Amino acid sequence: MTQVGNIYSLFYTTTEKQTPTKELFLDLKGVLKDKHYGKDSARSVLLTSLDSYELVRKNNVSISYGDLGENILMDYNPYHLGIDSKIVIGSVVLAVSQHGTLCKGLSKVNVKLPKLLKDGRGIFVKVLSPGSIKEGDAVYLLD
Repeated sequence: MTQVGNIYSLFYTTTEKQTPTKELFLDLKGVLKDKHYGKDSARSVLLTSLDSYELVRKNNVSISYGDLGENILMDYNPYHLGIDSKIVIGSVVLAVSQHGTLCKGLSKVNVKLPKLLKDGRGIFVKVLSPGSIKEGDAVYLLD
């Protein structure tokens, strides 16, 4: 395993908003308490990099952490990882299932976001080994 970064913030999505939390609990169906839990295991967890927020801010758009719909915000940019790449955070093992897609909700946050983040919103991962993730946890890639 190679450490590549750390967890910056964690969120679960309710029907109203992104809710920050100090710890996420995940099982094979996704993030417990999240509105997407159990709907599509390949798209149930979204990882985003601080790089996405930096790109947005450089383009004079003001958003808050969590506005991109992520569950996990980290200081490592995972967008280059291939499908099935393995990531270990806390006691959880994740596998990249697809690169992030743009959702209609981004336009509601700011109309510039879909164009700015077409290739850099995040990655979807599926849970291979359940457990918990805490703010500050190290992010590892399985070699």
